[in-house]
Amino acid sequence: MLWEMLKKKADFARRSGCPLNASVEILGDRWSLLIVRDMMLRGFRTFKEFLGSYERIATNILTDRLRKLEEHGIIRAHSDPADGRRLIYRLTEKGIGLAPVLTEMVLWAAAHEETENEALVQTMQTNRAEFLAGIRRRWEEENQAMASGMSGKNLRVAS
Repeated sequence: MLWEMLKKKADFARRSGCPLNASVEILGDRWSLLIVRDMMLRGFRTFKEFLGSYERIATNILTDRLRKLEEHGIIRAHSDPADGRRLIYRLTEKGIGLAPVLTEMVLWAAAHEETENEALVQTMQTNRAEFLAGIRRRWEEENQAMASGMSGKNLRVAS
């Protein structure tokens, strides 16, 4: 029922039927992509963790982007079993499907711009398929851990 209500909110008129346009309308701001990056690579799950990211997102923008990502089915929010006042955010299947896209964006930027985190770039370049399989495997392990009542904090990835 809740998912249907959220899905209806996410159904809005797009500027065009172009698939790239749909992607840009959902993920076209830097904050949304950085939130997904932090979830995927750094294992961030809480509002406080996102606030502590390198790029220093403002609380109002973070709140808005988390809401939009949830409306579009990229992430889901769940009550923290240890503290019901706190939410834990997780990528959905749709969200984890962005791993190859983010990988290509990282590799493109590393090839054309001065960037940091050479170790991550090297790992992606050397064995892209293995890197992506590892991302998916950790996501699946986290889903299993959450289903069994664990927090999944042991499953974090250093980027």
